[in-house]
Amino acid sequence: MIPPRLLLLDIAGPLEVLRRANQLQSEARFDVRYVGPAPLLRTSINLTVSGIEPLPERLPQGAWIVLAGDVEKIMSWGGSPEPDHSKSDLASEAAIIQWLRTAIQPEHKLISICSGALFAGRAGLLDGRSCTTHHTCCAELAGLAPKARVLEDRLYVEDGNCYSSAGITTGVDLMLHLVGTLIGQVHAVAVARYLVVYLRRSGGDPQLSPWLDGRNHMHPAVHRVQDVIASDPTKSWSLSRLARLAGLSNRHLSRLFHEHVGMSFLDYNNRLRVSLARELLSQTRLDMERVAERAGFSSSRQLRRAWRRLYPTAPRSARVGPE
Repeated sequence: MIPPRLLLLDIAGPLEVLRRANQLQSEARFDVRYVGPAPLLRTSINLTVSGIEPLPERLPQGAWIVLAGDVEKIMSWGGSPEPDHSKSDLASEAAIIQWLRTAIQPEHKLISICSGALFAGRAGLLDGRSCTTHHTCCAELAGLAPKARVLEDRLYVEDGNCYSSAGITTGVDLMLHLVGTLIGQVHAVAVARYLVVYLRRSGGDPQLSPWLDGRNHMHPAVHRVQDVIASDPTKSWSLSRLARLAGLSNRHLSRLFHEHVGMSFLDYNNRLRVSLARELLSQTRLDMERVAERAGFSSSRQLRRAWRRLYPTAPRSARVGPE
């Protein structure tokens, strides 16, 4: 959904994820349609976009509805901002709110990028839901949707079929998460590598994502093994099985993995498992044993041991909110 004064990166970033995903695999095809209250508009950087279809009366079952954000002022020629919302803009926003109230059904995925959550909030679609938005809009969203649970300091939030991301580039993070959930982490990793972004970041993650750490090399067999491990880090991968998949001897694979990745395949696997555990700790209320089990560790003790190799704090520090 393209609003007036579209923040261009809110659409360009997430949709590049889908474009690249279409090129890399055939399990799912993303058919993108651009709809809005006007057939053309000026974006945040004063670039005009056209070919926008009217807001449809009905949406396909299972459709993903991406709500892009907008800006208060468009950059005009010379670099100075233009005046605030016009009467036409206000009418377009009202049309968007009415459309959301009537067209969105429970089976649809509602995905808001940045301040796009304000449209969902005004339409009442966030009532009873956890959500987030750009940090400068959190207070406004809480006022517009008092029944929603507005979470700050989150890159993205998932609550049922309602997804929301924070500021601008986090729309890429959210779309990578959705792609990974639908068609597998191997494809999400490949898209992230192409876009040169980190994968599956959360508010407390270190700067370098473990899903991309150790990927800065050109050896195809080692990448193939990393793809296999990343497809299911919870699985007990043996060196002999990975070597067979790579077409190498155990010793040769072990040497190549150390040479190109800078760690053993077991350490690499554990890094991904710790990342999964970190997500579970921050996004669920599962106890430590269940978190360890779901992340592929045999016990919480094994999880803590692997965690200490990467973080100076205990796993419980990844919890969000009260214990």
